[in-house]
Amino acid sequence: MEAKIKFLLKNRSKKCILSSMTENISRQFHSTSSSFFLFGPRGTGKSTWLKKKYPHAVYIDLLSDDIYRRLLARPEALNDIILGQKNKKIVIIDEIQKVPELLSTVHKLIEENKTLQFILTGSSSRKLKRAGVDLLGGRAVLKKMYPFTAAELGSSFAINDALKNGLIPLIMQAEEKENALAAYISLYLKEEVHAEGLVRNIASFARFLEIMSFSHGQILNYSEIARECQVKRHLVEEYADILEDLLISYRISPFLKRAKRILVKSSKFYFFDSGVFNTLRPKGLLDLPSEIGGAALEGLVLHHLLAWMEYGNWHGDVYFWRTKSGNEVDFIVYGNNVFFGIEVKHSKSVRKKDLNGLKAFKEDYPEAQVILLYMGDQQLYIDSIYCVPCNAFLAALEKNSNPFDGLGI
Repeated sequence: MEAKIKFLLKNRSKKCILSSMTENISRQFHSTSSSFFLFGPRGTGKSTWLKKKYPHAVYIDLLSDDIYRRLLARPEALNDIILGQKNKKIVIIDEIQKVPELLSTVHKLIEENKTLQFILTGSSSRKLKRAGVDLLGGRAVLKKMYPFTAAELGSSFAINDALKNGLIPLIMQAEEKENALAAYISLYLKEEVHAEGLVRNIASFARFLEIMSFSHGQILNYSEIARECQVKRHLVEEYADILEDLLISYRISPFLKRAKRILVKSSKFYFFDSGVFNTLRPKGLLDLPSEIGGAALEGLVLHHLLAWMEYGNWHGDVYFWRTKSGNEVDFIVYGNNVFFGIEVKHSKSVRKKDLNGLKAFKEDYPEAQVILLYMGDQQLYIDSIYCVPCNAFLAALEKNSNPFDGLGI
């Protein structure tokens, strides 16, 4: 299975590998007429979308060994490739982080030819940070692609399947999804971490990944994680940075604007896909399904919120809110034209105490809309707070509309 996943990732131009279900899904992601970076984890559909959107572009795949070796040795050879294909105005360079030195050549070509549009994809930002994305002098915007969303999948979206196997397009094509997820994670360890020399001890990093699965949806405590991993704290912090640079995790900050209470100030951690989290998370007789399911559901909601904000250009960010006394709201969505709080419960019923965090937040921020998401099938109104089925809310996250409007709230 690992070899098959590797084949899929490295042979994306072969139409036969794409199932009709994933190939025909309309993504909410939108492009721009200027040059841009397109980042996203492996297998999220960047290449598939680009080839469908720009079938006549110059396409340079740095996962191809021949092209990789040629441009690694002579980055300026990029100019020869482009000049060899006349009348081509769009140039796609896939996995740009493999040869970050190409950025200097791209920058020069943009300066010399204002009609050229470059689209640079990547599944890791680490090497680019070292080389300096600023080499393009702000001439390319940064855009991101996420796994599928409920709005994209429509009637094909099944929340329980999404919680178990995630929504990575590559994995959704696989017949044996659990094995595919295990192979996908192994590939990241071997190709992105080990082969790129990001860590010295791949075994300790693999152990770290497993330990971090217990932190999914939790406040980060680096000292505690270091004890569990039996490594130094600074190494854990470096490993966490690597996860984020590889685009397979998120850290969200506490919402501290105009704070009226003493608040927790550490970040929360999530893997980018619930299927990846489920695969990494060890399970035993003492583990409550609701505990693992609750963390997976939070991660699924976060993935949808981040994708919705990115694709809809809402110009904001996602935070969380937690007081020292224990009141909490899982997600705060805040931007120029959006402000709401979301509490997520992995249960089919709602108890009044489940609303305490939202009530406290609403007292401090009466301008905000608040909502509770749960696994039931009825939209409820309890103590002036709407309680909405989670799958209905996720489906209402259309890129250019407020989900509260779509739900009639």
